[in-house]
Amino acid sequence: MGLIKTGILGLFIVYITSLYLRSGKNDYEKFPNTWWGPGKENKEVDQSIRPFKVVFKDKDIEDLKFRLKNTRLSKPGLEGAAWTYGVPSQALPKIIDYWQNKYNFKTRETYMNKYSQFVTNIQGLDIHFLHVKPKNAKGKKVLPLLLQHGWPGSVLEFYKIIPLLTNTKPEYDFVFEIIAPSLPGFGFSDPAIRPGLGGNEIAVVLKNLMLRLGFNKFYTQGGDWGAIITSNLAAMFPQHVLGMHSNMCIVSSPWSFLKTYFFSFFPSLLLPEEDHHLMYPLGKHWASKLEESGYFHIQATKPDTIGVAHSDSPIGLAAYILEKFSTATNPDYRMKDDGGLFEKHTPDELIDNLMYYWIPNTMTTAVRIYAETFNKKYLQPGPHRAPINVPSACAQFRYEISYQPECLLKERYKNLLRATKFPKGGHFAAMEEPQLLAEDIWASVKLFEEAKKKESS
Repeated sequence: MGLIKTGILGLFIVYITSLYLRSGKNDYEKFPNTWWGPGKENKEVDQSIRPFKVVFKDKDIEDLKFRLKNTRLSKPGLEGAAWTYGVPSQALPKIIDYWQNKYNFKTRETYMNKYSQFVTNIQGLDIHFLHVKPKNAKGKKVLPLLLQHGWPGSVLEFYKIIPLLTNTKPEYDFVFEIIAPSLPGFGFSDPAIRPGLGGNEIAVVLKNLMLRLGFNKFYTQGGDWGAIITSNLAAMFPQHVLGMHSNMCIVSSPWSFLKTYFFSFFPSLLLPEEDHHLMYPLGKHWASKLEESGYFHIQATKPDTIGVAHSDSPIGLAAYILEKFSTATNPDYRMKDDGGLFEKHTPDELIDNLMYYWIPNTMTTAVRIYAETFNKKYLQPGPHRAPINVPSACAQFRYEISYQPECLLKERYKNLLRATKFPKGGHFAAMEEPQLLAEDIWASVKLFEEAKKKESS
């Protein structure tokens, strides 16, 4: 039976590979500046850059507390199951109590406004973004760095790492100026009003945001969806992207799948023995991905359905999102009765992020990014599969949801100058291990700058 399964899997991979190869390589159209807002393109739209502040209105706080107070929990989870079936209802009263009675809305509102924020209209959408300039940058080159978050995160992921990047270091002759947008449909950025705004199209929006701010050339960094969009930006706009750094580098080419399958029989030809567990045995890793990816399928097919529940119930929203902050931080946390939620994150940090979905009511519009990206278009050639020739670096944290060795990453990241494995940290690296991530960004950009100098000399 094992040989039959192996043979079927092999034939399936060969079949998929043939489809990709027949469709051509890197033959993608140049993406237009599509108008995603109401009506037809309006060239008279306000293109100014306007200051913005997060505001928790009293009526919204009262409504939220009423819903929390009147939460109807499901039946208790199974004995000894911990979080393996998802978030058990007995883990939620602590979250409800903290959010309703201990979370200081005004203090957290002030915290969210600690960095300068703005909105500006790009392609019909008001895009919200943080813009943090370095202090005391005298004598240092200031480099613009576009930071991009993912789902179920927000720009709040970057609050710990921003000061680590905008304060000068004596060993570096440069410092960063941070631009961190809320992706379209997330947080306080407008959603598209018509279908089609996926990962490739968002890359166009963010490129135009940087141009609006006066940055013709810039560095870019991201994790989760931010990693996908960062890679798309680098592939699509090498004339603007000086270099890219990702803490979730992934290559999804047919050859990478084929090699991964082939080397499962001879893992020592691909990886040193101490790294075999990061990819093999395939059955264990694929089973784990299948078990943890139910959300992915529903968000890629019926995002509005799940959005209804999350727009009506704050604790339903919390359970859905916090499950990811458990298992994606460390998959072993699902074996803990509290999901290990507070091993790496404070209650305030977790609820701050929930507020970025609850107050602007953007859960539905945020998860649509899955449906707009992972569809028939994704099976065709495009920027999401195009080679990346700008200087690149990959930070690989121990519990990231996917791992590929440098030899596979180079199939797409043609100018990969640095790939660093860390013995700890998970999917939300900027929140979990801001110091490690910041140090890797500094070191990577130094390599990029040195490579640029060699090219120009």
